[in-house]
Amino acid sequence: MLLHSRSPEPTGAAHEQVYRTLRSRIMHGEVMPGEAMTLRGIGKDFGVSMTPAREAVRRLVAEGALSLSSSGRVSTPVLSDDRIEELASIRALLEPELSSRALPRAHNALIERLETIDQSVAQMVARKDASGYIRTNLEFHRTLYLRAQAPAMLALAETVWLQLGPTMRALYGRLKRTEPPYHHKLIIAALKAGDEPGLRLAMRADTTQGLRMLKG
Repeated sequence: MLLHSRSPEPTGAAHEQVYRTLRSRIMHGEVMPGEAMTLRGIGKDFGVSMTPAREAVRRLVAEGALSLSSSGRVSTPVLSDDRIEELASIRALLEPELSSRALPRAHNALIERLETIDQSVAQMVARKDASGYIRTNLEFHRTLYLRAQAPAMLALAETVWLQLGPTMRALYGRLKRTEPPYHHKLIIAALKAGDEPGLRLAMRADTTQGLRMLKG
């Protein structure tokens, strides 16, 4: 559910609250492709005026996470096959590179943290919690990429994740997962071994295999 503002806030603070909460919901697949909302409805849900709701939506439209019609209808995009292929290709370029840059700083504490997160991913799969699965899966990737010390590159990756969030939710329903992502084990093994080619290969497979199943 959306968060509700308990007391009036300055427009800037209210806009940031709406933006961050909506962005998180979209990235983590809590909304489906083509799901509609209105500026008035968003404002009501958050207890804010139309202005901060509009500003938050404008930012998300600019990031490709939402579309906004002239009538004020807001919706998450339904991605074409070509768009899915494009975004999968961007992940295949960016994320192996982020992994490679993180590898020299992948000490035992990081690897242990990734193993713990992967256990959380497995728990979400067992619970059939789609948005929980997407959230913990992205946490696995973000935790590794933060060690790359490449903030601009990570910001680009997060923009792609944001655009793909609803589509990833649809993909989860199609895959009917019963086990956590196989390639996470390969990623962790490559980190332990200091195997950069193996790490790149495992990350590329992990970030693109599922998405390309959505095509056609």
